[in-house]
Amino acid sequence: MEEKKVTPRGAYPHTKRVGDFIFVSGTSSRRADNTIAGVDIIDEMGTKRLNIEVQTREVINNIEKNLGNEGATLADVVDVTSFLVNMNDFAGYNKAYAEFFNSETGPARTTVAVHQLPHPDLVVEIKVMAYKPV
Repeated sequence: MEEKKVTPRGAYPHTKRVGDFIFVSGTSSRRADNTIAGVDIIDEMGTKRLNIEVQTREVINNIEKNLGNEGATLADVVDVTSFLVNMNDFAGYNKAYAEFFNSETGPARTTVAVHQLPHPDLVVEIKVMAYKPV
């Protein structure tokens, strides 16, 4: 059975290769069934807990899948731009990020706060650029 894929929510590709560079569009923790990883309902009233660590891991796993379609891996990533809705989530985001990238050998990184992302349950979005010679 073929794995269902996440489709972009607009007129853009997940990845764009330009020579030896691969640009990965802003990626979230949205799954192929349109649910969002890291969203926990914590009571009968529908109160949600948005988990930055779970979302960050899922975002990076989604990026890894997109890079794989171009014959690349996370090891090929040279630049990361991360967008956080709340900078109070920075520690959890940083903890999950460090599970994938090393501070000495990993990519350059910029992290910025944004007012909101395309869905109210999203707390992080990440875009990357990778270098993988053809």
